[in-house]
Formats: sequence, structure tokens, C-alpha cells
Amino acid sequence: MLRKIQPKKIQSRGGTFAIVASKYNARYVDAMLRAAQSELKRAGAGVQIVRVPGAHEIPVVAAKLARTSSPQLSGIICLGVILRGATTHAQHIGEAVSNALMQIQITHEVPVIHEVLLLENEQQAKERCLGTTHNRGTEAAQTALEMARVMKGL
Repeated sequence: MLRKIQPKKIQSRGGTFAIVASKYNARYVDAMLRAAQSELKRAGAGVQIVRVPGAHEIPVVAAKLARTSSPQLSGIICLGVILRGATTHAQHIGEAVSNALMQIQITHEVPVIHEVLLLENEQQAKERCLGTTHNRGTEAAQTALEMARVMKGL
């Protein structure tokens, strides 16, 4: 069940975040990207955007950003939309991306926010990416800001 996005009082201000966003399924990903950027800018954060061809290319860029960014990023937000088709290809891509992103954040101790969505159909994409009351890009930015606060406090 999708919950309405609740505007949050921003507790963590500033920081520098990277957003790695797929160009594939651009209609949906671009909407999440705009929402994430808006939320981070509202928090006074710096934002670096890197576009990649598809979801499968997101982890290698996230890994390089986590490894080489100086100063270290406050977080990396990964945005993509994978729509299931007639084969199992989408499932394999989704699992590979999920596993890789988890490994990156553990290895480099940088929060990696996973919003590479594996969806059944375009209706689900519209509900999660294009709506004004619900946008996974906004949620991703809110999570990134919260994780930056948590990590800074450790």
C-alpha cells in the first residue's frame, strides 16, 4: 500500500549527495530525479547528478563515487525503473543491482539509497514516480538526509 509522502522537518542540513539515475524509462526516472533534487535543495545540500544508460550500470558508478569522492559523500541515491516483461531478464537485473548496491554501502560505509524499482507494469510506475502525493524520489532524498544524520552521529 502506498503511503502519502509526509513533509518532514529537515533535521540534517547541508551535506553533499550524488544521485545516479538511469536514462532508461526516463519519463519515470526523471520525475523521481526532480523530486529528489528538490528535497535535497530544500535541505541546503549539494547535489551531483550522474546519468547512466540503464539500471544495470548504476552500481559501477555508485561504487566509483563511494570510493573516490573527496570529501566523502553524505550519501548516494540510486534511481531507476525496471518494468517486467515476458522473460525473467528484469528479475535478474533487479537482483543484481540490489545485491551490488548493498555491497557498496557496506564496503565503503557510505549510505546508498536504493530506489531502482522493479515494477510489474506502467501503472505501478505512474503511482510511484509521477504522483504529487507519492514520489519515491522524495522518499529517497528524505532517507538519504536521515542516514547522513545517523552516520554523522556515529
